[in-house]
Amino acid sequence: MRIRASALALAWFALTGPPATAQDADAWRRAGREALARAQTLQPSSGKAKNLILFIGDGMGISTVTAARILEGQLRGKSGEENWLSFERLPYTALVKTYNTDQQVADSAASMTAIVTGVKTRAGLVSLGPAALRGEHAGADKHRLETILEQAEDRGLSTGVVTTSTVTHATPAATYAHAPERGWEDDARLPAAARAAGFPDIARQLVEFAHGDGLEVALGGGRKHFLPETAADPETKRETGARQDGRNLVAEWTARGAKSRYVWNRAQLVAIDPAETDHLLGLFEPSHMHFEADRGGDEAGEPSLSEMTAAAIDILSRNPRGFVLVAEAGRIDHAHHLGNAYRALTDTIELSRAVQTALERTDPAETLVVVTSDHDHVLSMAGYPTRGNAILGKVMENDPRGGPVPKLALDASGRPYTTLGYQNGPGHVGASAEQPEGPKRFPHRATEFRGITRGRPDLTDVDTSDPDYLQESAVPLRSETHGGQDVPVYATGPGAHLFHGVQEQSYLYYAMAEALGWNRSSGFLDWLFR
Repeated sequence: MRIRASALALAWFALTGPPATAQDADAWRRAGREALARAQTLQPSSGKAKNLILFIGDGMGISTVTAARILEGQLRGKSGEENWLSFERLPYTALVKTYNTDQQVADSAASMTAIVTGVKTRAGLVSLGPAALRGEHAGADKHRLETILEQAEDRGLSTGVVTTSTVTHATPAATYAHAPERGWEDDARLPAAARAAGFPDIARQLVEFAHGDGLEVALGGGRKHFLPETAADPETKRETGARQDGRNLVAEWTARGAKSRYVWNRAQLVAIDPAETDHLLGLFEPSHMHFEADRGGDEAGEPSLSEMTAAAIDILSRNPRGFVLVAEAGRIDHAHHLGNAYRALTDTIELSRAVQTALERTDPAETLVVVTSDHDHVLSMAGYPTRGNAILGKVMENDPRGGPVPKLALDASGRPYTTLGYQNGPGHVGASAEQPEGPKRFPHRATEFRGITRGRPDLTDVDTSDPDYLQESAVPLRSETHGGQDVPVYATGPGAHLFHGVQEQSYLYYAMAEALGWNRSSGFLDWLFR
């Protein structure tokens, strides 16, 4: 019997899973046989996707997924390792290589450009080809790369962008804008020459999007980029817009039609009637939105990524021809840059909720859902913590003598350490000025470190699960960097089987376009591979 892959994954994973303890050998055998049965039932979908929802966990590498999975499980009172994030239940997976044409470790603008245009490019460029020069506006137009949202609009589909960063930030910007510098979010950020030449900033390009009838939905942060510097922010009152050209892009958005709406807080978003809204702009902060862990403290009230995703789907799904939606958990990346695993992981958990929301609101027979990342970060998960050890806590190891209580693991200087850490970033505490006694090369015995009196902090009485705790880093930097590892892709729905193996990041565009049926109707693949 043929069973749809997405329905199979959602239904069977809800009923089965790994054993709760490692002591029951038969339970592991049953889990393995059930997983095999699920795999044997999977069948590639021969149908065409009517809709595409692309989720981007900005900076969400495999270590982030693993740690978030465990944290979510532990927040539910479980040991955590046996847990599944919603997108980990999707039946098809792949790995993608994220390097840019000029950098071994990716920049978001270039990596997102690869995903939505099918062309890898240089760091800092927003949907421009690799021959463009960063920061040079002259001649930039000849390097424009058409994006999947532009192509969707040209085909009569509805389109939307949802993010927890500014809607003009590098990753969402790559879906609708073309710029030689990712930082050109409003006209005040343009160089004088570019401003004099009338080069459109990214916020302008969102509102002036010329394909189809324009973006139907844009939700996220970044109000200041759309308001003139003479306009007071509606929430903070003390802040103003950033635009120097005097334009109020919010007013221009709402003036486009009777059903064009603008909202700036959660209550207004919740009150939106999809049947009476054909274009929705939501800007919920002057800059980036709050981290999910801090969202409840916002005075005006901010929607979650899940709520924004639901609102977008409700509006976009009214188009009988289908839709393309890009939804980004943009602040996973920002928390990692701060060296703060707690907020990175809780934003990843909220991404998982948003994916589940999308799966519940769409028909798996006609909607391709893809979840991936633009790049990784340098978060590591290490040590030998016991099963169920608090993922944000200090490493507790099993007693090698078989004792019933795990023991606090100590480093070579006799101090405890955490499971999670960063290769670089602001969590660096400085190396000891005092050298250890004994050999200085490859010291591997604790006795060789007895001379250390300074260096790593003593975490014995430190609450490393505190939301504000910064995990330690090996190299001191003001901001933690991206990582160059491959990132995962998870997919379900028509065409999901195309996401397999290890691929270039630019391949994702071709797989999505093929699933939507665009390549089949144009003979594109025959031309490409002739």
